[in-house]
Amino acid sequence: MHAARSTGVGFVPAVVATTAGRSHCSLNGRLWDLTEWMPGCADFRTRPTAARLEAAGTALARVHDSWQSSDRGRNGPCPAIQRRLAAASEWIELRRVGWRLPDETTDIDPVRPFAQRAWQRIDRLVEAVPERLRAWMNRSWALQPCLCDVWHDHLLFEGDRLTGLIDFGAAKIDHPAVDVARMLGSLVPDDSVSWRAALRAYRVVRPFSDEEVDLALALDETGATIAVATWLRRLYEERRPFEDRTAVARRLGSLVGRLESASGGAARRT
Repeated sequence: MHAARSTGVGFVPAVVATTAGRSHCSLNGRLWDLTEWMPGCADFRTRPTAARLEAAGTALARVHDSWQSSDRGRNGPCPAIQRRLAAASEWIELRRVGWRLPDETTDIDPVRPFAQRAWQRIDRLVEAVPERLRAWMNRSWALQPCLCDVWHDHLLFEGDRLTGLIDFGAAKIDHPAVDVARMLGSLVPDDSVSWRAALRAYRVVRPFSDEEVDLALALDETGATIAVATWLRRLYEERRPFEDRTAVARRLGSLVGRLESASGGAARRT
């Protein structure tokens, strides 16, 4: 975050240092940091203008550009692919030993209807993940720091201007295609025209090849599948508590809608 701000990327929150000059402190077994509160509202879905989409594409490219030099020369397989393959393998093994969606009779849980819809197709889709990623598995890519969780609620707008890009908790070394896939899959899923518009804006700032677009498409399609499988495991295998089940239902419902759509992966090369 400091590296981005130091290159003039003003929509990334500034990091406040402690009196010891560190970016975090430890208290009661947790790590804490303090960053600037960014203005704006995460309301792209209710106001999905072309200008906002282009602003998001430009913003993501500026962040990637500011981080590119920090890991120049680092190459290897795409970590996002490895994560998807590992998650698919874990799901397949879980199902092999007999785990299934628990029977529940309550009608008051808003999540349950989406979980049941997902259950009808998730096995087939997870089993298809390795084949969808096969062409990319053993490729070596130029890697760098990436956000890895840049989605609708992390993009803040005032009017058509992007004023904040928040929540860097998932940042790690990866290929920028993972961020392109995550952001566009969240903002404009399965909309080829909008994907092309956002990618044009991105490419004004930094290169993004047709091959990288194809990688982003593969990551987007498989990412939606793995996300649904992950939610099902969190909810019904791990039994994690969630205070706002309605918010979880919205997230899962959006993902399940993508799986049920025959147009998944509609974006094409630009």
